[in-house]
Amino acid sequence: MKKVQTILWCVACLIIIVLIAWIGYGYYKKATMDVKNPIATMEVENFGTIKMELYPDQAPEAVANFIALANRGFYNGTKFHRIVKDFMIQTGSKDGDGTTGAKISDLKDGGEDKDYTIKGEFIANGVNNTIKFEEGVLGVARGDYTQYSPDLAEESYNSGNSQFFIMTKANTSLNGQYTAFGKVIEGMDVVHKIEEVEVTAGDDVESPDENTEVSTPVNPPVVKSITVETYGSDYGLPNTLEPFDYMTWFYENYYSSSAE
Repeated sequence: MKKVQTILWCVACLIIIVLIAWIGYGYYKKATMDVKNPIATMEVENFGTIKMELYPDQAPEAVANFIALANRGFYNGTKFHRIVKDFMIQTGSKDGDGTTGAKISDLKDGGEDKDYTIKGEFIANGVNNTIKFEEGVLGVARGDYTQYSPDLAEESYNSGNSQFFIMTKANTSLNGQYTAFGKVIEGMDVVHKIEEVEVTAGDDVESPDENTEVSTPVNPPVVKSITVETYGSDYGLPNTLEPFDYMTWFYENYYSSSAE
């Protein structure tokens, strides 16, 4: 009997040792494993291929949003609707005019057909994103409602959606004010070719002058596709926010008060 108990005790100890070793190896593997950042590949019709490394450690919401939309085909067929030489090229508007973005239904099956925004991940909005807006850096486009009221900073900061831009030249004024979430690692020559297309003033500009930004492409370059290799990692979905209703705010703050 005593011999049996000794054997059982030895077996139990062996099992415990194996479990401890297995758990320890798991922690070691996790700590030492080289987790690759996701790589996005964008094909631009008649221009070429652009490869971009994404940085989930700096901007997890922006990266999750971009990956979900890209791998569901949202960006396929969108256009570079805004191009400013020596600054940036911008795409991601659903209808290619810069006024429309993605809906929750574009992020997931069964999602509501309603607009959304994501949190701005940059220093001014309380997020320690240290990426600088250098040549090739990707940024999330957002609105700026502070031109109507300085009290609308938070609404401006958290107004990003599907539109993004690629820097063609460094611009320090954007640092800490916009979400940087990736960088071009191949194809900057393609980015600069896109930058050189003919542009004109937008339809809302009646008489362009030297102070008017001329940024609407005559023949907008078309994004054939964007796909993202995640190397087996699941970045999930972004935490979506209710978009700011500017028209209701304007009516309540200006129109209704003037009517009185």
